[in-house]
Amino acid sequence: MKGIIFTEFITIVEEQFGLEISQKMFDHANDTGVYTAVGSYDHRQLIKLIMSLSHITNIPAQQLQQTYGRLVFPTLLKTLPVPDIESDDTFSFIEKVDRYIHIEVKKLYPDVTPPKFVFSNKTQSTMTMDYHSARCMGHVCMGVLEGCANYFNQSLTIAMQPMNTSQSHVRFSLTLTGD
Repeated sequence: MKGIIFTEFITIVEEQFGLEISQKMFDHANDTGVYTAVGSYDHRQLIKLIMSLSHITNIPAQQLQQTYGRLVFPTLLKTLPVPDIESDDTFSFIEKVDRYIHIEVKKLYPDVTPPKFVFSNKTQSTMTMDYHSARCMGHVCMGVLEGCANYFNQSLTIAMQPMNTSQSHVRFSLTLTGD
């Protein structure tokens, strides 16, 4: 997993909870907290940090992941190879992520394995999207979807349905609820 995911997580933890909680999280996870945005790290370290933060704050790990996804979206948008998005809306941008951005990320970083999205049942106001990832971070994906809708100033209702016990396959049913 690219280091920017880690560095942004740490920044968000520091901003939301403060430096003391951030340090407690690292201590509890037995983690030095030394990450660079351009490095590559085992995604299990991020999970360990999330679980430690959950333990310290008594906030469910899924809620922390979702909040992280929502808050990290603007930063990811600035740092990823994104083609012109001026005419996009939430749904067209989400489709662009899988059809363009993930492909470009793989060109830049051949060692990464971004999630795969499979789309079905799309209308003007609804979309069904299957998320496939060995990292099993569906709640982060849900937060990123919320962050995307916020960016495009659209209201979105999201239903999340795990399709297997590991949650490496999750189905999202998205409904735009207003302009």
